[in-house]
Amino acid sequence: MAHYALIMLIAGIGIPTLAALNAALGAKIGSPAAAATVLFVVAFLVSLIATLMTGPQEFTRLAGAPKHLFLGGVLIAFYVLSVTFIAPHFGVGNAVFFVLLGQMISAAAIDHFGLFGAQVSPLGLTRAGGIALMAAGVWVTQQA
Repeated sequence: MAHYALIMLIAGIGIPTLAALNAALGAKIGSPAAAATVLFVVAFLVSLIATLMTGPQEFTRLAGAPKHLFLGGVLIAFYVLSVTFIAPHFGVGNAVFFVLLGQMISAAAIDHFGLFGAQVSPLGLTRAGGIALMAAGVWVTQQA
């Protein structure tokens, strides 16, 4: 379990880094949408290489997958486009603060109801208090 936590910690470090890098690229080239497109092309190539190395035959199962599961692509596009547009005006820290708040709220709802096949983890008072404490901590870090 510790290795899962470490990998997710590194992924978490990557989110604001991605936001800052892509926002800077968008500002540098004058087009946040073009910067987002470049990010997706690079991400596609990296994902394609990983898939080809680990099991390209799995693509054959896509036709049988429920269509709503493809909305993840829409959501990541929305995140990348919105953070690339907004971070230069709002600040990376502020943008990521609200992203983290949204992640905590949606993760709690997904776990509580077991949405999309997630393991059910009811939202009790202790867990809700922990989420509120995390939100408050992130808010405190954004105060000048």
